[in-house]
Amino acid sequence: MNAESETARDTEGHAAGHGDGQGERPPAEVSVVVIGYDDAAHVTDAVRSALAQGPAVREVVAVDDCSRDGSVGLLERLSASEPRLKVIRRRANSGGCGTPRNTGLDAVTSPYVMFLDSDDVLPPGAVDALLAAAEGAHAEVAGGLCVRRELPSGREVPWQPRLYALHTVVPRPAQRTRLVHDTLCVNKLYRTAFLRAHGIRFPEGRFPYEDVVFTARLLAAAPRIALIPDRVYVWHVRRSEARLSISLDRSGVENWRARTEACRQAYEVLLGAGQKELARTARAKFLDHDLRMYVRELGLRDAAYQRAWWELTRAHLAEYDADDWARNPAAPGRLIGRVVLASAEPCDLPRLRELAARPARLYPPYARAADGTPVWSDALPQVSLEPLRARPVRALPLAVDAELRPGARGTRLRLRLHELYGRVAQAGPETVDVEWRHRDDGDAVIRGAILPLAPCAGVPGADETAGSAGRGGSGGPAGRNGSGGRGNSAGPAGPAGRGDSAGRNGSAGRGNSAGPAGPAGHGGSAGSGVTWSAEAAVDLLPLAALGAGTWDLRLRIRFRDGASRDVTAHALTGAGLLRRRAVPSARHGVVLVQPYTTHSGALALRVAPGVRGVLSVVRARLRRLLH
Repeated sequence: MNAESETARDTEGHAAGHGDGQGERPPAEVSVVVIGYDDAAHVTDAVRSALAQGPAVREVVAVDDCSRDGSVGLLERLSASEPRLKVIRRRANSGGCGTPRNTGLDAVTSPYVMFLDSDDVLPPGAVDALLAAAEGAHAEVAGGLCVRRELPSGREVPWQPRLYALHTVVPRPAQRTRLVHDTLCVNKLYRTAFLRAHGIRFPEGRFPYEDVVFTARLLAAAPRIALIPDRVYVWHVRRSEARLSISLDRSGVENWRARTEACRQAYEVLLGAGQKELARTARAKFLDHDLRMYVRELGLRDAAYQRAWWELTRAHLAEYDADDWARNPAAPGRLIGRVVLASAEPCDLPRLRELAARPARLYPPYARAADGTPVWSDALPQVSLEPLRARPVRALPLAVDAELRPGARGTRLRLRLHELYGRVAQAGPETVDVEWRHRDDGDAVIRGAILPLAPCAGVPGADETAGSAGRGGSGGPAGRNGSGGRGNSAGPAGPAGRGDSAGRNGSAGRGNSAGPAGPAGHGGSAGSGVTWSAEAAVDLLPLAALGAGTWDLRLRIRFRDGASRDVTAHALTGAGLLRRRAVPSARHGVVLVQPYTTHSGALALRVAPGVRGVLSVVRARLRRLLH
């Protein structure tokens, strides 16, 4: 007797493939393995979404990992009326997702199998679409689009959309190395015999990120793969739950240890199978995805976490060889990795956070070695930034400061673009398009003005490593009011040690003074030559039209030769900035406005119109205080 006890209905002969008077139904070819632990609130929704796929599903194998919340009772009651549902209860909790998935895989009887987590759902038609793709292409694996649905907002973000943009057949994974980036196991249909013949299983026990290793084992076996653009999986992201999912709970450094171990094993699996190109891509994916994601959050952790994280990361990256670092050497993840390797202790976390953003932003100081080579900093001259000189301007990690000041007389947005070792001046920035994108509804976009970018002089000799809020040594943005004419004279000293604006009658920020201080302890691009500024009014009315919500600032910088670069802007901090304000409104009476900085340091804007909007903010604040 193994570790499981089974409450099941024999599914042999229950493949719901009988005629319905309108021709023969397709054969029941697919088993769906649903795993869950203490998830009574969601597990039946997941199972029903699998059963609702129709006659192509022969059986749903629900594996309960020894829950204590009544999940099994719910599943058994459902199985009493649904002959296709088989319920398996493990006698001991495994501590992870791999063991229950393996249990389900051992129990399936269908030619094809797919996996579903208890807190997610399959959208209608998912199984039919994947099955048609697999059989039509004679493929061992078929994969489709997964969407991450943020709850309770309902905002949906596609996972790896480039990979699933078109119907494609990949004869061997090495011909489409991008497959390494999709480490999910749940958005795919697998030929059961193929998995069993190659011994492709999940790591057992408590092994977070088990799907990373499973995917590597799958690709190492070189299956024929069909890719489709259809939505085949809805991944529910519940960040407000009392118990976060394993992948979302990144509060402890053990989560990072588990991720690096999974990525290490994936590399070894691929390399051991002779899939050298896929193995290299797996390491590149770690730098571009995993490393950047955790670096964006690193500044939020305490000093003990930061030191432990830094030590783990250095040990992992020390395994990389020269070829790993030589590929795309100016990519943000590689620059971050080289900084981590070069310093024995955590350093430059605010600047690394900006570089880890998407799109990446490289902020001052823009140091040089004695021979003039661009380097990370005076403290780490061994980290060369020379590869940036060959990177196309559309891919440069351009740094833009943003300052948003809501007020009764209007809301003003001030922007400043930094130079980057002469590359920006060489490209000739001309205009910047302003766009506000709703956080929960990606289709809601408010396009602002197209602003001219005007050069403004740097401040030679200023301290590029000065601290924040009074130590940044650069003047404020020019041209605060009015239209026509360029400001030419420096204004009086502004708050928190920053010079105020020059030329108060200039338009669109066309002053000649340097802009505001850079992020978290860095002055602006002082001593690095010309910067460019722009300024515009922000109309709150269309932003408030959708009710209370959050808007992300997006910018597109256009250059003289027609090239463009999409960027986000660093949210400046300091006296009077990032404060909630009540702004009078003729339509709403009042609009509550709060500029704030995201985890990656970018500027975003919360808007709550009218009394109802204000009350929603108050209620949310009270909930946070009470919990």
